[in-house]
Amino acid sequence: MFYFEKINNKSILKCDILENALFTTKESFIKTKDEGLNDVVEKNKDDLKRYLRVKKIISPNQRHTDNIDVARIDKDEYPETDALILKDKDIAIALNYADCTPVILYDKKRNIGAVIHAGWRGTALQIALKSFLKMKELGAHEDDTAALIGPCISKCCFEVDIEVGEKLYKTINKKIDENKEGKCYPDLKEINRIQLENAGLKNIEIAPYCTVCDNNLFFSYRYENGTTNRHSAILKLA
Repeated sequence: MFYFEKINNKSILKCDILENALFTTKESFIKTKDEGLNDVVEKNKDDLKRYLRVKKIISPNQRHTDNIDVARIDKDEYPETDALILKDKDIAIALNYADCTPVILYDKKRNIGAVIHAGWRGTALQIALKSFLKMKELGAHEDDTAALIGPCISKCCFEVDIEVGEKLYKTINKKIDENKEGKCYPDLKEINRIQLENAGLKNIEIAPYCTVCDNNLFFSYRYENGTTNRHSAILKLA
């Protein structure tokens, strides 16, 4: 079950199946290109580091790819990287979103996890599934891995061309179920869930929030005319 908690009177979103993960909100965000908000972002980062008890929060330079890397405390730059795997207890990893799908994976038994940025391009490339397969190479197992699919643009608000829809549904061997004047409405949360289930994961929770419908809580690139503010999915190890 998902629930809200406060850090220094600012809301974060958590889930009871994965206590060492969280999603920031419009109150607790740590990513923006608005220089006027830099002080707020830095304060929020400091609050989160204290809350998580980590020395550092690492974020990659996201580019809607299926590139995956392993986070290291001595490395700051991760160019064109849309998933990070975490094996170090001293750091947390954070990826940033404003409609795209946040996915967090964690194998509690082996203490290894990942945070994934799955927009429609990343979802079409099956980046969440590929991230789990990379975790498996490092020792993770599907029976012990939980997944959180966080707030993103939901089916109700995600209108795309048929070509995009076909690329997405092809990954789960389904045909488009809606076609309105050359447009369709893919369910990114559901597609990512099925991709992960196809990899053997069973413990998957999906956040019941849409970045457009719940824009008071989370950022939406589409609804907010290209906002540069982002909410984040964050993971630390136990």
